[in-house]
Amino acid sequence: MNATRSIRGISLVVLIALSSGVVAAEKKMPAKPAPDAFKRLSDGHPDLNGVWENDGLSFINPQRGADGSVLCIVGCPQPKAADGAAAAAPPPRMAAPARPKYKEEFLAKVKDLNERQVKTDPALNCGNPGVPRIGPPAAIVQTPGQVVFLYSDLAGSFFRIIPTDGRPHRADAEDTYLGDSIGKWDGDTLVVEAVKIVDDTWLIDNGAFHSASLRVTERLRRVGDKLEYQATADDPQVLSEPWQMRTRTLRQSREPLAEPVACVEKDLAHMVDGSHHDNAR
Repeated sequence: MNATRSIRGISLVVLIALSSGVVAAEKKMPAKPAPDAFKRLSDGHPDLNGVWENDGLSFINPQRGADGSVLCIVGCPQPKAADGAAAAAPPPRMAAPARPKYKEEFLAKVKDLNERQVKTDPALNCGNPGVPRIGPPAAIVQTPGQVVFLYSDLAGSFFRIIPTDGRPHRADAEDTYLGDSIGKWDGDTLVVEAVKIVDDTWLIDNGAFHSASLRVTERLRRVGDKLEYQATADDPQVLSEPWQMRTRTLRQSREPLAEPVACVEKDLAHMVDGSHHDNAR
């Protein structure tokens, strides 16, 4: 009887000891990190590959005369009904964006370009919109050390090859519409810097021109199945301060990137809606 009690006592002690060891082991084991809401590439950076849908912005809604000619592009007066009463209000749009702030000596030029926008805006004449007006890429092809931005724009298909391997800007790069771009990672945010952008594009609409000293910094950050895009234009030659565009949110699409319809210059008829040139709206 005493022997049986002894065995039971020893078993109880062993069981308590083993339980204590398990509890201690559980306390020592590090907590598992929360899984990412997106995949990562072999270099550990977020996977930005895929087609990214724009957030449904419209560019212009021109008013036309009886002959079809454009009477007004922006700031158009509200149309009247037949009885003289105000017509139904148009669909609500986002609040007016913050405009680039120009040095005083350039305000007259901005005003003149704005008043003659139909003739002076390169984007209304099938011109390459340039950076940052072209906005976020419609698709991204990413590999370790490099990303490629693909665009399906009103003016055509465009691309940018952006190294992310630490190399500097090319000293012999010529000025182009989309500039010379290099990228780097700031944590999980891709930061792209573009320089040497030709000075015959606009930042947005309303006469927002820039000089050849323009430097554009774009930031792309993946949040689940969405992509946040933000760009800042710094042009100390004509702007009184850097101009930051509003953050854009893109959704990943399963549809392939479509080839844009050929751009044809004919009194803005091809540019009624659906463009992303006016990224500030």
